[in-house]
Amino acid sequence: MANGLRGAVMTAELITRVRRAPRIPLVPFGLALSLFLAITYVLCIGHYLVFPGQKIGYQVLLPLFLPGFTWLSWGGFFIGLIDSLAYGWYVALIFVPLFNYFSVKFER
Repeated sequence: MANGLRGAVMTAELITRVRRAPRIPLVPFGLALSLFLAITYVLCIGHYLVFPGQKIGYQVLLPLFLPGFTWLSWGGFFIGLIDSLAYGWYVALIFVPLFNYFSVKFER
């Protein structure tokens, strides 16, 4: 009987720890990060269109990080936008579960 009671107490302690630990909700985080990356991408393209003579590093970096992206074509623009949104969800799907797991694990 003592083992059963001990198990129940440990389970109750674990439930209390899980409830107190800070957690990040997946869907709001994924939407916010994806939208942030999409807005940043559009601002980079807009900056290039407003100031085409400036040599900025993203002219080299965007094609490296966004597969299928080409400068100043509608197809390349939409592929880059979709890639930006996908990267946001990729990070969210990896980061949020890891954060939530470790926040419970190391909650004191």
